[in-house]
Amino acid sequence: QVQLVESGGGLVQPGGSLRLSCAAPGIFFNLYMMGWYRQAPGKQRELVASIASGGTTNYADSVKGRFAISRDNAKKTVYLQMTSLKPDDTAVYYCNARFPSGTSNYWGQGTQVTVSS
Repeated sequence: QVQLVESGGGLVQPGGSLRLSCAAPGIFFNLYMMGWYRQAPGKQRELVASIASGGTTNYADSVKGRFAISRDNAKKTVYLQMTSLKPDDTAVYYCNARFPSGTSNYWGQGTQVTVSS
C-alpha cells in the first residue's frame, strides 16, 4: 500500500514561516506530478501548488509569491515552503501524488497548519 508521509505542520504567528515535507518512498517518484492541497473547515479542498516531474510549478493565486514548492527526486520528497503566512492559510494540508495518465492517485494523511496570534 502506497503511503505519503507528511510532516512540518504546526502553529505559527501571522507573518511566520513553515516548511512542509512529504515523503513518498513507495512510488516511482520521478514520474509523478506532486501537489499540495488544503482544506479549511467548511470549505472544499483546493490546490495550493503542484510540481511536475520535469519541475514545472503551478500555484494558486492566493499563495503566489509567498509559497514555494520543490522536489528532491533522490529523496522521493516534495516540500512546501510557506512564508508570510496569514490566518486565511489555516487549514489541513494534504500531499498528493498523481501519475500523469491519472491511473494512480495517492493522498497523504494531512497535516494541520494554524496561523494565529
